Amino acid sequence: MPATRLVDRGVIRVSGDDARDFLDNIVTNAMETVTPERAGYGGLLTPQGKIIGDFLVVAVPDAEGGGFLLDTPLLQIPDLMKKLKLYKLRAKVTLDDLSQTTAVIAATDGGRLPADAGLVYADPRIPELGERAIVDREGADELVDASMDDYHLRRIELGIPDGGRDFLYGDTFPHEALFDQLGGVSFRKGCYIGQEVVSRMQHRGTARSRIVPIVFSDRVIPEDGVEASAGGKTLGRVGSCANGRGLGLLRLDRVADALAAGHKLDAGGLAFTLGQKPSFIRFPYPGEPEFGAAA
Repeated sequence: MPATRLVDRGVIRVSGDDARDFLDNIVTNAMETVTPERAGYGGLLTPQGKIIGDFLVVAVPDAEGGGFLLDTPLLQIPDLMKKLKLYKLRAKVTLDDLSQTTAVIAATDGGRLPADAGLVYADPRIPELGERAIVDREGADELVDASMDDYHLRRIELGIPDGGRDFLYGDTFPHEALFDQLGGVSFRKGCYIGQEVVSRMQHRGTARSRIVPIVFSDRVIPEDGVEASAGGKTLGRVGSCANGRGLGLLRLDRVADALAAGHKLDAGGLAFTLGQKPSFIRFPYPGEPEFGAAA
């Protein structure tokens, strides 16, 4: 079964008697739902509600030491560790960066991994992403037979954003990065850092920018990060692209206005269209009858 080593991912371990409560008080997802049988997805925000880092949260069985592992972008680990230590205060929590001794692998075709591959868990965002595993770095390459390009092509086709590629840390709200569509934020748990801003966007429907699939003709793609525009107005920016497809963080109200006016959507001189709406997305799309400025 095809599997990929995600060399751009690292692992933080959060352990100790207060580990669950500590995380529940600061991250966007509800830690009560994270068990050895079910991973979670969430993030840590600034007080202004912007994403500092996002991660998959994996519960470690008590027989293996307990606590939680955060599967997160490698480049964000220094910032995350700094913030976690800042919020630790007197909590009985130990924080360890395991990135030098562990590796993250993922099923490239959305399937299952061998049960003995390591700490195996289903990607909690959507079932089509399949299983992942945190394994010992030594010998990790023996478990994989597919490239990072294969993994990211499938991720893009499924419409799943990737932090650092499709949205910028420190400059993006959870709704813009689809946290609310992918189970990354709880609207029923108590307060956490940035919660007031996130709740306000949810209840007022003020998330106008969203990451959505886009399609380029002839499979030609622009460089990541180019500006998207139409009719002389900026729509947003294009994130990761592969094989004629991509993800764009776009102002959907401006996209709707451009389409209504007959303007072409452009990124780096290349025309694009909105891709098919992923099944997990519940907000209205431009062109749908229920679409409005608050989408």
